[in-house]
Amino acid sequence: MSKGTELDFDRQNSLERHWWKEAVVYQIYPLSFADSDADGIGDLPGIIGKLDYIAGLGVDAIWLCPHFDSPNVDNGYDIRDYRKVLREFGTMDDFDRLLEAARSRNIRLIIDLVLNHTSDQHEWFVESRSGRDSPKRNYYVWRDGSGGVPNNFPSFFGGSAWQKDDASGDYYLHYFAKEQPDLNWDNPHVRADVFDIMRFWLDKGVAGFRLDVIPFISKDQTFPDLTPEQLEAPQFAYSDGPLVHDYLQEMNREVLAHYDAMTVGEAYGVTDVKAPLFVDEDRHELDMLISFDVVRLDRNGWRKTDWSLPAFKAVYSRLDRTIGASGWNAIFLSNHDNPRAVSHFGDDTPEFRVASAKALATLVLTLRGTPFIYQGEELGMTNFPFQHVEEFDDIEVKGQWAEHVLGGKVSPECFIAHLRQTSRDHARTPMQWNGNTNAGFTAAEKPWFAVNPNYTEINAEADLANENSIYRYFQRLIALRRSKLALTYGDYVDLDPAHKKLFVYMRTLGADRLLVAINFSREPQLLELPAMGASWDLLLTNLSGRQGKVLSSEVQLAPWESAILGILGTD
Repeated sequence: MSKGTELDFDRQNSLERHWWKEAVVYQIYPLSFADSDADGIGDLPGIIGKLDYIAGLGVDAIWLCPHFDSPNVDNGYDIRDYRKVLREFGTMDDFDRLLEAARSRNIRLIIDLVLNHTSDQHEWFVESRSGRDSPKRNYYVWRDGSGGVPNNFPSFFGGSAWQKDDASGDYYLHYFAKEQPDLNWDNPHVRADVFDIMRFWLDKGVAGFRLDVIPFISKDQTFPDLTPEQLEAPQFAYSDGPLVHDYLQEMNREVLAHYDAMTVGEAYGVTDVKAPLFVDEDRHELDMLISFDVVRLDRNGWRKTDWSLPAFKAVYSRLDRTIGASGWNAIFLSNHDNPRAVSHFGDDTPEFRVASAKALATLVLTLRGTPFIYQGEELGMTNFPFQHVEEFDDIEVKGQWAEHVLGGKVSPECFIAHLRQTSRDHARTPMQWNGNTNAGFTAAEKPWFAVNPNYTEINAEADLANENSIYRYFQRLIALRRSKLALTYGDYVDLDPAHKKLFVYMRTLGADRLLVAINFSREPQLLELPAMGASWDLLLTNLSGRQGKVLSSEVQLAPWESAILGILGTD
Protein backbone atom coordinates (compact mmCIF):
# COMPACT_ATOMS: atom_id res chain seq x y z
CA MET A 1 0.00 0.00 0.00
CA SER A 2 1.56 3.32 -1.00
CA LYS A 3 0.29 6.82 -0.59
CA GLY A 4 -3.16 7.99 0.26
CA THR A 5 -5.64 5.16 -0.26
CA GLU A 6 -8.77 5.87 1.77
CA LEU A 7 -10.07 3.06 3.93
CA ASP A 8 -13.85 2.82 4.04
CA PHE A 9 -14.99 2.08 7.57
CA ASP A 10 -16.77 3.73 10.44
CA ARG A 11 -14.50 5.99 12.42
CA GLN A 12 -15.27 9.52 13.40
CA ASN A 13 -12.98 10.54 10.56
CA SER A 14 -11.76 8.23 7.82
CA LEU A 15 -8.09 7.29 7.85
CA GLU A 16 -5.93 6.82 4.81
CA ARG A 17 -4.14 3.54 4.32
CA HIS A 18 -0.36 3.76 4.24
CA TRP A 19 2.28 1.04 4.10
CA TRP A 20 3.82 2.25 7.35
CA LYS A 21 0.54 1.82 9.23
CA GLU A 22 0.28 -1.80 8.11
CA ALA A 23 3.97 -2.58 8.58
CA VAL A 24 5.65 -4.49 11.40
CA VAL A 25 9.07 -2.96 12.15
CA TYR A 26 12.11 -4.82 13.47
CA GLN A 27 14.68 -2.65 15.24
CA ILE A 28 18.38 -3.43 14.94
CA TYR A 29 21.11 -2.07 17.20
CA PRO A 30 24.02 -2.77 14.82
CA LEU A 31 26.74 -2.67 17.47
CA SER A 32 25.21 -5.75 19.11
CA PHE A 33 23.47 -7.65 16.31
CA ALA A 34 26.00 -9.75 14.36
CA ASP A 35 29.77 -9.48 13.89
CA SER A 36 31.06 -10.69 10.51
CA ASP A 37 34.79 -9.89 10.81
CA ALA A 38 35.63 -11.12 14.33
CA ASP A 39 36.52 -7.74 15.81
CA GLY A 40 33.91 -8.06 18.56
CA ILE A 41 31.66 -5.36 17.07
CA GLY A 42 28.48 -5.90 15.08
CA ASP A 43 28.48 -4.62 11.51
CA LEU A 44 26.46 -4.20 8.33
CA PRO A 45 27.69 -7.42 6.64
CA GLY A 46 26.65 -9.23 9.80
CA ILE A 47 23.13 -7.86 9.40
CA ILE A 48 23.05 -8.91 5.74
CA GLY A 49 23.92 -12.44 6.80
CA LYS A 50 20.92 -12.54 9.15
CA LEU A 51 18.28 -11.05 6.82
CA ASP A 52 16.64 -14.41 6.15
CA TYR A 53 16.14 -14.81 9.90
CA ILE A 54 14.49 -11.37 10.07
CA ALA A 55 12.41 -11.96 6.95
CA GLY A 56 11.27 -15.26 8.45
CA LEU A 57 9.35 -13.38 11.09
CA GLY A 58 7.24 -11.73 8.42
CA VAL A 59 8.28 -8.15 9.19
CA ASP A 60 7.97 -5.38 6.62
CA ALA A 61 10.67 -2.91 7.68
CA ILE A 62 13.90 -2.60 9.62
CA TRP A 63 14.76 0.37 11.80
CA LEU A 64 18.54 0.62 11.83
CA CYS A 65 20.01 2.48 14.79
CA PRO A 66 22.73 5.02 13.87
CA HIS A 67 25.26 3.65 11.40
CA PHE A 68 27.05 6.95 10.76
CA ASP A 69 30.66 7.86 11.36
CA SER A 70 30.92 8.69 15.06
CA PRO A 71 33.39 8.87 17.96
CA ASN A 72 30.83 6.69 19.79
CA VAL A 73 30.67 8.75 22.96
CA ASP A 74 26.94 7.92 23.00
CA ASN A 75 27.03 4.74 20.91
CA GLY A 76 26.48 6.44 17.56
CA TYR A 77 24.06 9.15 18.65
CA ASP A 78 26.94 11.61 18.34
CA ILE A 79 27.34 11.89 14.57
CA ARG A 80 30.62 13.10 13.11
CA ASP A 81 29.71 12.71 9.43
CA TYR A 82 26.13 12.21 8.21
CA ARG A 83 27.25 10.93 4.81
CA LYS A 84 29.75 8.35 5.98
CA VAL A 85 29.37 4.88 7.55
CA LEU A 86 31.12 4.12 10.83
CA ARG A 87 34.34 2.31 9.92
CA GLU A 88 33.70 -0.54 12.38
CA PHE A 89 30.30 -1.14 10.73
CA GLY A 90 31.65 -1.30 7.18
CA THR A 91 31.51 0.92 4.12
CA MET A 92 28.90 2.76 2.07
CA ASP A 93 29.07 -0.17 -0.36
CA ASP A 94 28.06 -2.42 2.55
CA PHE A 95 25.15 -0.12 3.31
CA ASP A 96 24.03 -0.22 -0.33
CA ARG A 97 24.25 -4.02 -0.29
CA LEU A 98 22.15 -4.11 2.88
CA LEU A 99 19.56 -1.85 1.28
CA GLU A 100 19.34 -4.04 -1.82
CA ALA A 101 19.38 -7.33 0.10
CA ALA A 102 16.53 -6.11 2.29
CA ARG A 103 14.58 -4.85 -0.73
CA SER A 104 14.92 -8.24 -2.42
CA ARG A 105 13.13 -9.71 0.61
CA ASN A 106 10.39 -7.05 0.49
CA ILE A 107 11.78 -5.36 3.58
CA ARG A 108 12.10 -1.58 3.72
CA LEU A 109 14.91 0.12 5.65
CA ILE A 110 14.45 3.18 7.82
CA ILE A 111 17.43 4.82 9.48
CA ASP A 112 17.96 6.60 12.78
CA LEU A 113 18.68 10.29 12.22
CA VAL A 114 19.94 12.58 15.00
CA LEU A 115 19.09 16.18 14.13
CA ASN A 116 19.01 17.92 17.51
CA HIS A 117 22.75 17.67 18.00
CA THR A 118 25.98 16.46 16.40
CA SER A 119 29.31 15.21 17.66
CA ASP A 120 31.72 17.90 18.78
CA GLN A 121 34.03 16.40 16.12
CA HIS A 122 31.59 17.23 13.30
CA GLU A 123 33.17 19.69 10.87
CA TRP A 124 30.39 22.19 11.58
CA PHE A 125 31.23 22.33 15.27
CA VAL A 126 34.99 22.28 14.72
CA GLU A 127 34.56 25.41 12.63
CA SER A 128 31.93 26.86 14.97
CA ARG A 129 34.24 26.77 17.98
CA SER A 130 37.20 28.16 16.01
CA GLY A 131 36.15 31.69 16.90
CA ARG A 132 33.29 34.10 17.37
CA ASP A 133 33.67 35.33 13.79
CA SER A 134 33.41 31.85 12.28
CA PRO A 135 30.76 31.53 9.53
CA LYS A 136 29.53 28.41 11.35
CA ARG A 137 29.44 29.99 14.82
CA ASN A 138 25.65 30.32 14.66
CA TYR A 139 25.20 26.66 13.66
CA TYR A 140 25.16 25.91 17.40
CA VAL A 141 23.78 27.60 20.51
CA TRP A 142 26.45 29.81 22.04
CA ARG A 143 26.16 32.31 24.88
CA ASP A 144 28.59 34.87 26.26
CA GLY A 145 30.52 33.40 29.16
CA SER A 146 31.46 36.60 30.95
CA GLY A 147 28.44 36.36 33.27
CA GLY A 148 28.88 32.70 34.14
CA VAL A 149 26.66 29.76 33.22
CA PRO A 150 23.76 31.15 31.11
CA ASN A 151 20.98 29.39 33.06
CA ASN A 152 20.16 26.35 35.18
CA PHE A 153 19.46 23.84 32.37
CA PRO A 154 20.55 20.32 33.35
CA SER A 155 22.02 17.75 30.98
CA PHE A 156 20.30 14.37 30.79
CA PHE A 157 23.72 12.79 31.34
CA GLY A 158 24.48 14.72 34.52
CA GLY A 159 25.67 18.20 35.36
CA SER A 160 24.92 21.42 33.51
CA ALA A 161 23.68 21.53 29.91
CA TRP A 162 26.18 24.32 29.27
CA GLN A 163 29.86 23.66 28.57
CA LYS A 164 32.45 26.43 28.73
CA ASP A 165 34.76 26.58 25.73
CA ASP A 166 38.29 27.35 26.92
CA ALA A 167 39.32 29.13 23.73
CA SER A 168 36.56 31.78 23.64
CA GLY A 169 35.28 31.67 27.18
CA ASP A 170 31.75 31.24 25.82
CA TYR A 171 29.29 28.49 26.66
CA TYR A 172 27.61 26.11 24.21
CA LEU A 173 24.42 24.16 24.88
CA HIS A 174 24.28 20.35 25.09
CA TYR A 175 21.15 18.63 26.37
CA PHE A 176 23.11 15.36 26.39
CA ALA A 177 26.89 14.79 26.65
CA LYS A 178 29.26 17.75 26.36
CA GLU A 179 30.53 16.02 23.22
CA GLN A 180 27.02 16.41 21.72
CA PRO A 181 26.47 20.14 21.10
CA ASP A 182 22.93 21.17 20.16
CA LEU A 183 22.31 22.58 16.71
CA ASN A 184 20.72 25.99 16.33
CA TRP A 185 17.64 25.33 14.22
CA ASP A 186 16.77 29.02 14.22
CA ASN A 187 19.58 29.37 11.67
CA PRO A 188 18.03 28.73 8.19
CA HIS A 189 21.39 27.45 6.93
CA VAL A 190 21.25 24.66 9.53
CA ARG A 191 17.81 23.64 8.36
CA ALA A 192 18.86 23.72 4.71
CA ASP A 193 21.88 21.50 5.42
CA VAL A 194 19.78 19.09 7.49
CA PHE A 195 17.22 18.82 4.68
CA ASP A 196 20.00 18.06 2.20
CA ILE A 197 21.17 15.21 4.43
CA MET A 198 17.66 13.78 4.51
CA ARG A 199 17.38 13.97 0.71
CA PHE A 200 20.76 12.22 0.37
CA TRP A 201 19.51 9.13 2.23
CA LEU A 202 16.04 9.14 0.72
CA ASP A 203 17.50 9.34 -2.78
CA LYS A 204 19.72 6.41 -1.88
CA GLY A 205 16.56 4.40 -1.18
CA VAL A 206 15.86 4.42 2.54
CA ALA A 207 12.15 4.32 3.35
CA GLY A 208 12.16 6.92 6.10
CA PHE A 209 13.58 8.00 9.42
CA ARG A 210 13.31 7.48 13.12
CA LEU A 211 14.06 11.01 14.34
CA ASP A 212 15.94 11.10 17.63
CA VAL A 213 14.64 13.57 20.29
CA ILE A 214 13.09 15.60 17.46
CA PRO A 215 10.81 17.70 19.75
CA PHE A 216 13.95 19.32 21.22
CA ILE A 217 15.06 21.10 18.03
CA SER A 218 13.44 24.47 18.85
CA LYS A 219 14.80 26.52 21.75
CA ASP A 220 13.44 29.56 23.54
CA GLN A 221 16.44 31.75 22.78
CA THR A 222 15.87 33.86 25.90
CA PHE A 223 16.74 30.77 27.97
CA PRO A 224 14.77 31.47 31.15
CA ASP A 225 15.69 29.37 34.19
CA LEU A 226 13.64 26.23 34.75
CA THR A 227 11.37 26.19 37.77
CA PRO A 228 12.00 23.62 40.54
CA GLU A 229 9.14 21.53 39.12
CA GLN A 230 10.60 21.67 35.61
CA LEU A 231 14.02 20.65 36.90
CA GLU A 232 12.47 17.37 38.07
CA ALA A 233 11.55 16.50 34.46
CA PRO A 234 13.33 18.93 32.09
CA GLN A 235 12.31 16.98 28.99
CA PHE A 236 8.87 18.57 29.09
CA ALA A 237 10.37 22.05 28.97
CA TYR A 238 12.93 21.12 26.31
CA SER A 239 10.24 19.65 24.04
CA ASP A 240 8.08 22.77 24.10
CA GLY A 241 10.15 25.08 21.92
CA PRO A 242 8.27 27.96 20.28
CA LEU A 243 8.98 26.98 16.65
CA VAL A 244 9.11 23.17 16.73
CA HIS A 245 5.95 22.77 14.65
CA ASP A 246 7.03 25.41 12.13
CA TYR A 247 10.27 23.53 11.61
CA LEU A 248 8.61 20.13 11.28
CA GLN A 249 6.10 21.48 8.78
CA GLU A 250 8.96 23.03 6.82
CA MET A 251 10.76 19.66 6.88
CA ASN A 252 7.65 17.98 5.53
CA ARG A 253 7.09 20.61 2.88
CA GLU A 254 10.69 20.76 1.70
CA VAL A 255 11.60 17.07 1.93
CA LEU A 256 9.14 14.45 3.13
CA ALA A 257 6.16 15.39 0.95
CA HIS A 258 8.24 14.47 -2.11
CA TYR A 259 8.83 10.86 -1.00
CA ASP A 260 6.68 7.94 0.18
CA ALA A 261 8.62 7.95 3.43
CA MET A 262 7.83 6.98 7.00
CA THR A 263 8.72 9.28 9.89
CA VAL A 264 8.61 8.25 13.52
CA GLY A 265 9.62 10.84 16.07
CA GLU A 266 11.02 10.02 19.47
CA ALA A 267 8.52 11.84 21.66
CA TYR A 268 10.56 12.23 24.85
CA GLY A 269 8.90 15.07 26.74
CA VAL A 270 5.76 15.25 24.58
CA THR A 271 2.65 14.89 26.69
CA ASP A 272 -0.30 12.93 25.36
CA VAL A 273 -2.26 16.18 25.11
CA LYS A 274 0.33 17.67 22.75
CA ALA A 275 0.98 14.51 20.73
CA PRO A 276 -1.73 15.24 18.11
CA LEU A 277 0.05 18.46 17.18
CA PHE A 278 2.91 16.32 15.86
CA VAL A 279 1.01 13.53 14.09
CA ASP A 280 -2.42 14.74 13.01
CA GLU A 281 -2.47 13.93 9.29
CA ASP A 282 -3.89 17.35 8.43
CA ARG A 283 -0.91 19.14 10.04
CA HIS A 284 1.72 17.51 7.76
CA GLU A 285 4.47 17.03 10.34
CA LEU A 286 5.35 13.46 11.43
CA ASP A 287 3.63 10.11 10.86
CA MET A 288 3.84 8.75 14.39
CA LEU A 289 5.50 9.22 17.76
CA ILE A 290 7.43 6.92 20.06
CA SER A 291 5.81 7.77 23.38
CA PHE A 292 7.60 7.05 26.66
CA ASP A 293 4.41 7.01 28.72
CA VAL A 294 4.22 3.20 28.89
CA VAL A 295 7.88 2.22 29.17
CA ARG A 296 8.56 4.92 31.77
CA LEU A 297 5.37 4.24 33.71
CA ASP A 298 7.39 2.82 36.60
CA ARG A 299 10.41 5.11 36.36
CA ASN A 300 11.53 8.22 38.17
CA GLY A 301 14.77 9.00 36.39
CA TRP A 302 17.04 6.01 37.06
CA ARG A 303 14.85 4.86 39.95
CA LYS A 304 12.43 1.95 39.62
CA THR A 305 8.93 2.52 40.98
CA ASP A 306 5.83 0.34 41.09
CA TRP A 307 3.30 -0.17 38.31
CA SER A 308 -0.14 -1.72 38.14
CA LEU A 309 -2.07 -3.25 35.26
CA PRO A 310 -4.94 -0.72 35.51
CA ALA A 311 -2.41 2.14 35.28
CA PHE A 312 -0.68 0.37 32.37
CA LYS A 313 -3.98 -0.01 30.51
CA ALA A 314 -4.98 3.57 31.25
CA VAL A 315 -1.92 4.85 29.38
CA TYR A 316 -2.89 2.96 26.23
CA SER A 317 -6.47 4.19 26.40
CA ARG A 318 -5.31 7.76 26.93
CA LEU A 319 -2.82 7.60 24.06
CA ASP A 320 -5.42 6.16 21.71
CA ARG A 321 -8.00 8.73 22.73
CA THR A 322 -5.76 11.79 22.53
CA ILE A 323 -4.08 10.79 19.28
CA GLY A 324 -7.52 10.99 17.71
CA ALA A 325 -8.99 9.50 14.57
CA SER A 326 -6.46 11.20 12.31
CA GLY A 327 -3.31 10.46 14.30
CA TRP A 328 -1.09 7.41 14.72
CA ASN A 329 1.07 5.79 17.40
CA ALA A 330 4.14 3.58 17.49
CA ILE A 331 3.56 0.54 19.71
CA PHE A 332 6.52 -1.00 21.56
CA LEU A 333 7.60 -2.36 24.93
CA SER A 334 11.37 -2.38 24.50
CA ASN A 335 14.05 -0.71 22.43
CA HIS A 336 17.70 0.29 22.70
CA ASP A 337 16.87 2.84 25.43
CA ASN A 338 14.82 0.60 27.72
CA PRO A 339 15.19 -2.70 29.59
CA ARG A 340 14.04 -5.98 28.10
CA ALA A 341 10.26 -6.27 27.80
CA VAL A 342 9.92 -9.72 29.38
CA SER A 343 11.94 -8.60 32.42
CA HIS A 344 10.09 -5.32 32.66
CA PHE A 345 6.41 -6.08 32.09
CA GLY A 346 6.45 -9.88 31.87
CA ASP A 347 7.80 -12.63 34.11
CA ASP A 348 11.33 -13.74 33.24
CA THR A 349 11.44 -16.68 35.64
CA PRO A 350 12.10 -20.04 33.93
CA GLU A 351 8.50 -21.12 34.50
CA PHE A 352 6.79 -18.14 32.88
CA ARG A 353 9.35 -16.45 30.61
CA VAL A 354 8.15 -18.06 27.37
CA ALA A 355 4.44 -17.59 28.08
CA SER A 356 4.79 -14.00 29.21
CA ALA A 357 7.04 -13.05 26.29
CA LYS A 358 4.36 -14.40 23.93
CA ALA A 359 1.64 -12.58 25.86
CA LEU A 360 3.49 -9.29 25.52
CA ALA A 361 3.97 -9.97 21.82
CA THR A 362 0.20 -10.35 21.54
CA LEU A 363 -0.21 -6.91 23.07
CA VAL A 364 2.32 -5.16 20.82
CA LEU A 365 0.95 -6.70 17.63
CA THR A 366 -2.75 -6.15 18.28
CA LEU A 367 -2.98 -2.56 19.54
CA ARG A 368 -3.83 0.38 17.28
CA GLY A 369 -0.57 1.68 15.85
CA THR A 370 2.55 0.46 14.11
CA PRO A 371 4.27 -2.31 16.11
CA PHE A 372 8.03 -2.24 16.73
CA ILE A 373 9.94 -5.38 17.72
CA TYR A 374 13.40 -4.92 19.24
CA GLN A 375 16.12 -7.43 18.39
CA GLY A 376 15.95 -10.42 20.73
CA GLU A 377 12.40 -9.64 21.83
CA GLU A 378 11.27 -12.43 19.50
CA LEU A 379 13.44 -14.78 21.60
CA GLY A 380 12.40 -13.50 25.01
CA MET A 381 15.88 -12.17 25.81
CA THR A 382 16.09 -10.94 29.42
CA ASN A 383 17.84 -8.28 31.45
CA PHE A 384 21.53 -8.76 32.23
CA PRO A 385 22.47 -9.60 35.86
CA PHE A 386 24.59 -6.50 36.53
CA GLN A 387 26.41 -6.46 39.88
CA HIS A 388 28.95 -3.60 39.67
CA VAL A 389 28.99 -0.17 38.05
CA GLU A 390 32.12 -1.13 36.08
CA GLU A 391 30.00 -3.62 34.12
CA PHE A 392 27.90 -0.86 32.56
CA ASP A 393 28.82 0.84 29.30
CA ASP A 394 26.19 3.59 29.12
CA ILE A 395 27.43 7.18 29.35
CA GLU A 396 24.16 8.06 31.09
CA VAL A 397 24.90 5.60 33.89
CA LYS A 398 28.41 7.00 34.33
CA GLY A 399 27.11 10.55 34.60
CA GLN A 400 24.40 9.55 37.06
CA TRP A 401 26.89 7.55 39.14
CA ALA A 402 29.13 10.60 39.42
CA GLU A 403 26.23 12.87 40.36
CA HIS A 404 24.29 10.63 42.73
CA VAL A 405 26.76 8.11 44.20
CA LEU A 406 30.06 9.98 44.15
CA GLY A 407 28.08 13.08 45.09
CA GLY A 408 26.92 11.32 48.25
CA LYS A 409 23.20 11.38 47.45
CA VAL A 410 22.63 7.61 47.35
CA SER A 411 24.51 4.42 48.23
CA PRO A 412 26.21 2.34 45.52
CA GLU A 413 24.06 -0.67 46.48
CA CYS A 414 20.83 1.27 46.06
CA PHE A 415 21.93 2.73 42.72
CA ILE A 416 22.91 -0.66 41.26
CA ALA A 417 19.72 -2.31 42.56
CA HIS A 418 17.63 0.18 40.59
CA LEU A 419 19.77 -0.05 37.46
CA ARG A 420 19.33 -3.83 37.41
CA GLN A 421 15.76 -3.02 36.47
CA THR A 422 15.97 0.30 34.59
CA SER A 423 19.26 0.54 32.68
CA ARG A 424 19.17 0.76 28.90
CA ASP A 425 22.34 -1.36 28.83
CA HIS A 426 20.08 -4.41 29.27
CA ALA A 427 18.99 -3.97 25.66
CA ARG A 428 22.52 -3.52 24.34
CA THR A 429 24.06 -6.88 25.19
CA PRO A 430 24.92 -8.95 22.09
CA MET A 431 22.20 -10.82 20.21
CA GLN A 432 22.01 -14.47 21.28
CA TRP A 433 22.25 -16.55 18.11
CA ASN A 434 23.24 -19.97 19.48
CA GLY A 435 24.72 -21.79 22.46
CA ASN A 436 28.32 -21.50 21.28
CA THR A 437 30.99 -19.15 22.61
CA ASN A 438 29.78 -15.53 22.84
CA ALA A 439 26.31 -16.72 21.82
CA GLY A 440 27.47 -16.90 18.20
CA PHE A 441 27.58 -13.09 18.04
CA THR A 442 31.30 -12.93 17.29
CA ALA A 443 34.30 -15.17 16.71
CA ALA A 444 36.45 -12.65 18.57
CA GLU A 445 37.78 -13.69 21.96
CA LYS A 446 35.90 -10.84 23.61
CA PRO A 447 32.83 -8.95 22.29
CA TRP A 448 32.53 -5.20 22.83
CA PHE A 449 29.96 -5.80 25.60
CA ALA A 450 29.21 -8.74 27.84
CA VAL A 451 26.89 -11.51 26.62
CA ASN A 452 24.01 -12.45 28.92
CA PRO A 453 25.07 -15.73 30.61
CA ASN A 454 21.68 -17.33 29.86
CA TYR A 455 22.51 -17.53 26.12
CA THR A 456 22.96 -21.31 26.30
CA GLU A 457 19.21 -21.65 26.96
CA ILE A 458 17.90 -18.53 25.21
CA ASN A 459 19.06 -18.25 21.60
CA ALA A 460 17.80 -18.11 18.02
CA GLU A 461 19.01 -21.57 17.04
CA ALA A 462 16.99 -23.18 19.82
CA ASP A 463 13.87 -21.15 18.99
CA LEU A 464 14.03 -21.95 15.29
CA ALA A 465 14.13 -25.66 16.13
CA ASN A 466 11.05 -25.46 18.37
CA GLU A 467 7.61 -25.08 16.80
CA ASN A 468 6.22 -23.77 20.10
CA SER A 469 8.95 -21.17 20.62
CA ILE A 470 8.54 -17.43 21.03
CA TYR A 471 9.96 -16.84 17.55
CA ARG A 472 7.40 -19.20 16.00
CA TYR A 473 4.60 -17.47 17.89
CA PHE A 474 5.73 -14.11 16.51
CA GLN A 475 5.49 -15.62 13.02
CA ARG A 476 1.90 -16.77 13.57
CA LEU A 477 0.89 -13.54 15.23
CA ILE A 478 2.31 -11.34 12.45
CA ALA A 479 0.57 -13.50 9.84
CA LEU A 480 -2.73 -13.11 11.71
CA ARG A 481 -2.26 -9.35 11.97
CA ARG A 482 -1.67 -9.15 8.24
CA SER A 483 -4.85 -11.12 7.51
CA LYS A 484 -7.14 -8.99 9.74
CA LEU A 485 -7.24 -5.28 8.94
CA ALA A 486 -9.18 -4.71 12.15
CA LEU A 487 -5.93 -5.33 14.06
CA THR A 488 -4.42 -2.35 12.25
CA TYR A 489 -7.20 0.13 11.62
CA GLY A 490 -9.97 -0.98 13.95
CA ASP A 491 -11.34 1.10 16.81
CA TYR A 492 -9.84 0.29 20.20
CA VAL A 493 -11.91 -0.12 23.39
CA ASP A 494 -10.66 -1.41 26.74
CA LEU A 495 -13.49 -3.64 28.02
CA ASP A 496 -12.42 -3.85 31.68
CA PRO A 497 -10.07 -0.98 32.64
CA ALA A 498 -10.13 -1.73 36.37
CA HIS A 499 -9.31 -5.46 36.22
CA LYS A 500 -6.02 -6.09 38.02
CA LYS A 501 -5.08 -9.29 36.17
CA LEU A 502 -6.71 -9.21 32.72
CA PHE A 503 -6.16 -6.84 29.82
CA VAL A 504 -9.18 -7.28 27.53
CA TYR A 505 -9.91 -5.05 24.55
CA MET A 506 -11.88 -4.98 21.34
CA ARG A 507 -10.72 -3.99 17.86
CA THR A 508 -13.66 -3.20 15.57
CA LEU A 509 -13.59 -2.45 11.86
CA GLY A 510 -16.89 -2.35 10.04
CA ALA A 511 -18.60 -5.67 10.74
CA ASP A 512 -15.43 -7.36 12.01
CA ARG A 513 -14.90 -7.66 15.75
CA LEU A 514 -11.71 -8.98 17.30
CA LEU A 515 -11.32 -9.53 21.03
CA VAL A 516 -7.87 -9.70 22.63
CA ALA A 517 -7.50 -11.02 26.17
CA ILE A 518 -4.22 -11.28 28.08
CA ASN A 519 -3.72 -12.74 31.54
CA PHE A 520 -1.00 -10.69 33.27
CA SER A 521 -0.68 -13.05 36.23
CA ARG A 522 0.50 -16.44 37.47
CA GLU A 523 -3.06 -17.50 38.30
CA PRO A 524 -5.82 -18.74 35.96
CA GLN A 525 -8.41 -16.10 35.12
CA LEU A 526 -11.98 -16.44 33.91
CA LEU A 527 -12.82 -14.34 30.87
CA GLU A 528 -16.47 -13.49 30.30
CA LEU A 529 -17.09 -13.02 26.59
CA PRO A 530 -19.32 -10.13 25.53
CA ALA A 531 -22.54 -11.16 23.83
CA MET A 532 -22.35 -9.97 20.23
CA GLY A 533 -25.24 -11.89 18.66
CA ALA A 534 -22.96 -14.60 17.24
CA SER A 535 -20.48 -17.15 18.55
CA TRP A 536 -16.83 -16.26 18.89
CA ASP A 537 -14.05 -18.03 16.98
CA LEU A 538 -10.82 -18.64 18.87
CA LEU A 539 -8.19 -17.54 16.32
CA LEU A 540 -4.92 -17.80 18.25
CA THR A 541 -3.59 -18.45 21.75
CA ASN A 542 -0.03 -18.28 22.97
CA LEU A 543 -0.12 -21.54 24.95
CA SER A 544 -1.86 -24.12 22.79
CA GLY A 545 -2.95 -24.89 19.27
CA ARG A 546 -6.63 -24.83 20.13
CA GLN A 547 -8.84 -23.05 17.63
CA GLY A 548 -12.46 -23.08 16.53
CA LYS A 549 -15.88 -22.05 17.81
CA VAL A 550 -16.26 -21.04 21.45
CA LEU A 551 -19.58 -22.51 22.55
CA SER A 552 -19.48 -21.12 26.09
CA SER A 553 -19.90 -17.54 27.32
CA GLU A 554 -16.69 -17.92 29.32
CA VAL A 555 -13.08 -18.84 28.57
CA GLN A 556 -10.54 -19.95 31.15
CA LEU A 557 -7.15 -18.32 30.61
CA ALA A 558 -4.12 -20.10 32.05
CA PRO A 559 -1.31 -18.10 33.71
CA TRP A 560 0.13 -15.61 31.20
CA GLU A 561 -2.14 -16.91 28.46
CA SER A 562 -3.30 -14.61 25.69
CA ALA A 563 -6.15 -15.29 23.30
CA ILE A 564 -7.42 -13.58 20.16
CA LEU A 565 -11.05 -14.23 19.28
CA GLY A 566 -13.11 -12.98 16.38
CA ILE A 567 -16.58 -12.49 15.00
CA LEU A 568 -16.02 -11.70 11.37
CA GLY A 569 -18.36 -10.34 8.74
CA THR A 570 -21.49 -10.04 10.88
CA ASP A 571 -23.95 -7.14 10.64
